[in-house]
Amino acid sequence: MDVTLARTFLMVAEMGSFIDAARKMNITQSTVSARIKGLEEMLGRPLFARSKSGAELTTAGEQFQKHALALVRVWQRAQLEVGTSDQHSDHLAVGAPGVFWDGFLLRWVSWLRSSIPGIAVSATSGLSVLLTQRLIEGSLDLAVMYRPMQPPGLIIEHLFDEEFILVTSAPAAQRRTSADYVFVDWGPDFQQDHAAAYPEFTNPGLSLDLGPVVLDFLLANECSGYFPSRLVRSHIARGRLRQPKRARKFVYPVYVVYPEARNEEAYEPILKGLRQHAAKYARPA
Repeated sequence: MDVTLARTFLMVAEMGSFIDAARKMNITQSTVSARIKGLEEMLGRPLFARSKSGAELTTAGEQFQKHALALVRVWQRAQLEVGTSDQHSDHLAVGAPGVFWDGFLLRWVSWLRSSIPGIAVSATSGLSVLLTQRLIEGSLDLAVMYRPMQPPGLIIEHLFDEEFILVTSAPAAQRRTSADYVFVDWGPDFQQDHAAAYPEFTNPGLSLDLGPVVLDFLLANECSGYFPSRLVRSHIARGRLRQPKRARKFVYPVYVVYPEARNEEAYEPILKGLRQHAAKYARPA
């Protein structure tokens, strides 16, 4: 299928209007209408419900949306790899939630670039469910995540256990209250475990879904919050943060996910390097 049709479909879905989609793509409305009509004829289902107020996705349109995204992403990856093939002999597309890029995966990527000549790397941050979908569709080669799903065709390998600990920048004599507590959203599992452990903090004054960036806020303000121990270890050692006694810890396994059908010769040095970097964060047995 012409990827242009998928792009046009996604633009109409985003704008909610054939007119606005045409304006955004710098083409005529009749061209947009013709493309969508051709797409609907190919699929045998109406994808949009048209009205004077605009265009809304039908049930079939909602189903097709994820496939259209996959088509565009795979095409973009093909363009990237073919376009850089004269400079790079191989390409690796990696995905992970933002928490893993700070320190861990960026160091591994640096190692990849220096240890495997000719490899190009593209990296993306996202939720585990979206990364898994991209692995299935083939627009990602490898992903790191907490507690992944296990659809057929993917291998899941344990790397290390991530320990989340409570740290504070407030003086030791200062009693911790909900007023100086920052809830950092580390995902659904953490939300559930945190709510069970700290029912008094279910409505914090400050809730941030910004991942490791929140550490800068903690260092600049007298407050407390939960962070992966690997991100705050050095700050604790230097005395900039401290770890309150008897505070609850949360532990989540970290996995690398990659396709069963792969070029093992090409993958093995990549995975070996990742395992070696992950071993630095493994907790003693």
